[in-house]
Amino acid sequence: MKIHTRIRKKSIAAVSLALSIVMMLTACGGSQTTQGTESVKSQGAAQGNSQQGGELTFALATSPDTLDPHRSGLAVSVRVIRTIYDSLVVQLPDNTIKPWLAKEWTISEDGLDYTFELREDVVFQDGTPFNAEAVKYNFDRILDPATKAANAAALLQPYESSEVIDEYTVKIHLSTPSRAFLGNLSQALLGIVSPAAAEKYGDQLGQNPVGTGPFKFVKWDENASIQVERNPDYKWAPELVSNQAAPYLDGIDFKIVPEEATRIGSVQSNQVLAAETVPPQNILTLQNDPNYQLLQTNTVGLPYTLFFNLDHEPWNELKARQAVQLAVDVDTIVKTLYLGTYDRAWSALSPGIFGYDATLEDSISPDIDKANQLLDELGWTQGSDGVREKDGKKLQLHYVDGTPNREKRNDIAVMIQQQLKQIGVEVEVEITKDIRTVVYTNGDYDLYGNSQVNSDPNALYSFYHSYDPNTQASLSRLSDPQVDEWLEQGRVEKDDAKREQLYKQVQQYIIDQAIILPIYVFPYTVAASKTVQGIQFDSLGYPLFNDVSLQK
Repeated sequence: MKIHTRIRKKSIAAVSLALSIVMMLTACGGSQTTQGTESVKSQGAAQGNSQQGGELTFALATSPDTLDPHRSGLAVSVRVIRTIYDSLVVQLPDNTIKPWLAKEWTISEDGLDYTFELREDVVFQDGTPFNAEAVKYNFDRILDPATKAANAAALLQPYESSEVIDEYTVKIHLSTPSRAFLGNLSQALLGIVSPAAAEKYGDQLGQNPVGTGPFKFVKWDENASIQVERNPDYKWAPELVSNQAAPYLDGIDFKIVPEEATRIGSVQSNQVLAAETVPPQNILTLQNDPNYQLLQTNTVGLPYTLFFNLDHEPWNELKARQAVQLAVDVDTIVKTLYLGTYDRAWSALSPGIFGYDATLEDSISPDIDKANQLLDELGWTQGSDGVREKDGKKLQLHYVDGTPNREKRNDIAVMIQQQLKQIGVEVEVEITKDIRTVVYTNGDYDLYGNSQVNSDPNALYSFYHSYDPNTQASLSRLSDPQVDEWLEQGRVEKDDAKREQLYKQVQQYIIDQAIILPIYVFPYTVAASKTVQGIQFDSLGYPLFNDVSLQK
């Protein structure tokens, strides 16, 4: 089902009134206190007498698509997946890579072979052994077309094959060198599944997940809850957490509660002990309530970004894109909708990731006169209805977004629609449930927003490298030999200083050429009862529960 609508004056006025009320509420609040990765880890480390037992109830904002890490495409799935599966390595907040299921590794001089020495004391939750054959099975499974791997296949590139050297030694062969490969192995979507379970359940592994993680899957009541229980044999946690042994909790009950008010209200009414993705309007209230705590960390990777479709006229022209870039007041959008709880994005990358270019901050400010001048230069003249015209065609921009209204993204569309009226651009907003068909299959958009949690700037490759016409197009449709060269060099460059400069050049080009409109950096937030201790976040901003205990 697709909802196709032009948002009319009446609905715009209603949204504007609501936003005004929210702004007034903000003026009455206090300042925000956030708790980042390091401070949350300290909280866990301080638990010398952590309480054993009890079940944590944790409300998720949406339902996972699958608990098969190799097939999942949703960040919400990772919240649960990370409790069930481990990875070969772990990435720390300072971007260093440390052991996990792999004890140590060596990389060949040409960067094509990675040899991993594996832990010998790890078993899957179904009692089968973790070994080199299991690692080979997992990576080959991701490449198998029958698996229908999603993000995992992109993360595993440029994997070619694995060779079992002995029971606990595996050599991985790459087709080309990749500086991002080792960091990608730390991500949950490359978590190691039980080969026996994968063979037993086939396509249904996502409903019957088996890994080596700190918690074991119990059951999944669709659109209601997912339950996991303590893995008593666990003793191989990474150094990212303090508790190296089995979790303190008996289990976790992940409640699926999409409606914001209900989700946060369930914490305040003690129906659940913790809930994710706190709406901005609830943050101030929770901060001032002595019974609750608010934990927050910014996610790392690609911020929420609006991509121009460079295959569509007139947005294939630089001046047209620059006019929109100068007319959209991102500061007002972010401050109005998120009440100072989200940071504005300035680049194609988010702060915290290797190679982020901080010089782009404050580099662009709204300039309506300049925006109008650019459109004048392109021959778009003001019509009697205020919409510009050229050669008998109106200047329209087709803005596509999905439903439900995740992180108030539909409201961003409304505000941009209003702002672009000032320069004579008619914005047609399409809200659809079928983003896959509209955007990715048909490419039927002029502007579409997306974000990605990732550990390495190589994530830019799939969004901005020239695409093969026989494969799925990138969101930007960018095709520039210079950008391609920078991205290709960034994949293999061994000198970190040179690699950082390559990615800064990419970011500067993207902004200078107005390929995108960066909007916000998503802060992952958790509201919790004060009885919940030890929640912390990994390097990408996902919650970890190894150190969690419930205080009486």
